[in-house]
Amino acid sequence: MAKEAKLARNAKRAHMVEQYAAKRRELMAVINDGEASSDAKADAYRRLYRIPRDSSATRFVNRCQVTGRPRAYMRDFGVSRIVFRELAN
Repeated sequence: MAKEAKLARNAKRAHMVEQYAAKRRELMAVINDGEASSDAKADAYRRLYRIPRDSSATRFVNRCQVTGRPRAYMRDFGVSRIVFRELAN
């Protein structure tokens, strides 16, 4: 079983991803816009860097629902390979 602190930190990240998703999407649209001025892009980068790092979706880790194991996670079932094998047997 994973430590409770790891599970809590990951749950906090999941909440932050939801909380800042719209703002992050808006800023990335300005940054990726080819017609935006360089001042607007610089301002968007500046505002993006003020957002917490843990609000990025790539920092969220899929974990096994039973054990909390981060590795060998099977998306279709929401569990790790070890738990999947035990449940299949």
